Amino acid sequence: MKNRVMPTVIVGLVGAIIGSFLMMLYASTHFANVAGPDHTPPAVVAAPLSGVSDQDRIVSAVKRTKASVVAITEQINGQQFVPLSPFFGNQGPGVVQPYRGQASGSGFIYDSSGDIVTNAHVVNPPTGGHISNLTVIFANGDRKPARVIGANLGADLAIIRVENYGKLPPALPLADSDKLEQGQWAIAIGEPYELKQSVTLGIISGFQREEQVQAEGGGGGVYDFKGLLQTSAPINPGNSGGPLIDIEGQVIGVNQLTNENGQGIGFAIPSNEVRDVIPALLKNPGLHQGTNTGFAGVALAPLTAGLKNQIGYNGQGGVAAVQVVPGSPADKAGLQPGDVILSVDGKTFNDNAALSKYIGSKKPGDTLRMNVWSQGVKKFIAVTLEERPADYGQPAAQPTP
Repeated sequence: MKNRVMPTVIVGLVGAIIGSFLMMLYASTHFANVAGPDHTPPAVVAAPLSGVSDQDRIVSAVKRTKASVVAITEQINGQQFVPLSPFFGNQGPGVVQPYRGQASGSGFIYDSSGDIVTNAHVVNPPTGGHISNLTVIFANGDRKPARVIGANLGADLAIIRVENYGKLPPALPLADSDKLEQGQWAIAIGEPYELKQSVTLGIISGFQREEQVQAEGGGGGVYDFKGLLQTSAPINPGNSGGPLIDIEGQVIGVNQLTNENGQGIGFAIPSNEVRDVIPALLKNPGLHQGTNTGFAGVALAPLTAGLKNQIGYNGQGGVAAVQVVPGSPADKAGLQPGDVILSVDGKTFNDNAALSKYIGSKKPGDTLRMNVWSQGVKKFIAVTLEERPADYGQPAAQPTP
């Protein structure tokens, strides 16, 4: 019996070895294309759990939200300066003539009461002018008159209202802009150049951007916008006030402006600022500066050798106050041009830009305790900050808090 079992076992082992060899040979010739480099096993790529592509989600988000995006048109009545000679432009002689023109922008439904969010600059005309025939055009073509409820110039946000419109589209939900990530999709919807219901696509490019825009009306002031979202989604004239949405159809920002010196650089007001500003406007209607930024009213400069000699300062360190706005918090506290600010709240500053940034980081109502050198005498003063005017004209040479 033993002699009959052993040959069978040996034959089985030889058959197994030959079979394994043949399977390896077959795999190497028939599955080479699915192997990785150098015939390593192929990588396993997981399919999307939902089975829906980003493109499908983007299309779906646009379809769900575009009915709630509106166009805004208005007539501007004001005055304009017309130069008598084209060679001198606005610097030469001229005449002031009445001006009437059309303006447009975008907006989106905020609530079921007919309130619509847009930019303040869309519904706030240049200095000396006023708007009339404010009209909202819905996606279905309906045109309805509207009125301005409130505008915050510092935040560049406004709320307008359409009364008694039975076909009002649903309000758009606001996302939490603090949770946005660089590189995620961003979709701008609006009416650029009066092209109805235009959609552009990009990504979130950056956060906490700062942009300064010249105030209209020739007053020399600037609007200083901070904390903006940067996006590569193209934003053009007429897009202002329209929503920037994510691929879930939620508003992540309000389209505001584009960088005129570069393509693919647009800016939007984060949705969390909308969440803060708009309820305040509904509670307290009207026109507000609303920068919510501390303002001392002092122009600062570094202590150069020439400036130190001019004011008679022989000490070390500090920042010079070269201009104090009459009636400003700094003026009320007794700060004078030619004084040297040695420290603020116990912190020493030798750089005017750093001190300017520190003051600008404070809120209206905050009090700054300054150690000041003034005409050879050291003194302590308390500067209680006010709100920085939205169109406060910064001195050309020096940063001004």
